[in-house]
Amino acid sequence: MAIKKFAVATYTDEAVLFPAVKKVRKSGYKLHDVYTPFAVHGLDVAAGHKTTDLHIAGFIYGICGTSTAVGFISWVYTADWPQNYGGKPHFALPAWIPITFELTVLFAAVGMVLTFCYLNQIMPGVKKHVFHPRQSDDTFVVAIELPESASEKEALDFLKSTGAGETNIQVAEASWWYGRFDKTEPYELAAAGK
Repeated sequence: MAIKKFAVATYTDEAVLFPAVKKVRKSGYKLHDVYTPFAVHGLDVAAGHKTTDLHIAGFIYGICGTSTAVGFISWVYTADWPQNYGGKPHFALPAWIPITFELTVLFAAVGMVLTFCYLNQIMPGVKKHVFHPRQSDDTFVVAIELPESASEKEALDFLKSTGAGETNIQVAEASWWYGRFDKTEPYELAAAGK
């Protein structure tokens, strides 16, 4: 587990949040993440996130579904169990289009949902540090990573200068892990001095 130190700031208005995120990126601090109670249009660009490639993954999953459908049906009707249905040829591709379409949609939909969950770390059992209890309610939260050499006071003063309401320093796990929210993690006990 990678335990890191974070400077955390809260904002109550997205009009203040956008310039603050841009200032954090320009200042040289490493922006860990921005937590919002609802989707904020354009925040991904302001935070420097690249455009998603999920549509490419969906295309690849769809091609896999098409290939699976055509390959399996053609193998069954031409090699494994060839039947004569009213004089139709064994390789009757037009008759297979509905099943091929459905398998294409199924593979693309299930594959994209699983990929989305993996990339956003929202699988069952995944635990992430909550920087502020109201970050999914009505508060915008910005967390920046602090290197060992950084001054905590300077970071907090900088965040205050961007219009932050509440600021603090937190020690937390930097990524996700499997765990339970009803049990305290060892790093949380160490940060609390227990």
